[in-house]
Amino acid sequence: MPLYEHVFLARQDLAQSQVDALAETATSIIEGNGGRVVKTETWGLRSIAYRIAKNRKAHYVSLDFEAPATVVAELERQTQINEDVIRYMTVRVDEHEQGPSAMMRRNERSERDRGERGGRGRDRDDRGDRGDRGDRAPRREEADA
Repeated sequence: MPLYEHVFLARQDLAQSQVDALAETATSIIEGNGGRVVKTETWGLRSIAYRIAKNRKAHYVSLDFEAPATVVAELERQTQINEDVIRYMTVRVDEHEQGPSAMMRRNERSERDRGERGGRGRDRDDRGDRGDRGDRAPRREEADA
């Protein structure tokens, strides 16, 4: 059977439980028509490049599955009818990516890099030597006194 990746964007005002229900509906469509879902990933609420139907953000969900072409046609038909899905795309692939997808690895890396300060950079005391700038000039109050 051919292998596919299906990604859809759900409206930003949906609760996570509703997004999970959309993913479960897609899974049941695939499995009900003779396919098999290999992996389901929820990438979370993310900003989108441009506004779509007054939405600036969307819930991203990815499904990796294997199924006949008729299943893909039915999945896309059902997805297109659903008002909660603002965009979708299905792509045929040669093989599924093992482990977490690039989007999931990116989230893990950014959380790890932020550390305990939350990505706000270093403390002001950690700046070190000012180099060739020398000391500051005295303030005007001190110079006038």
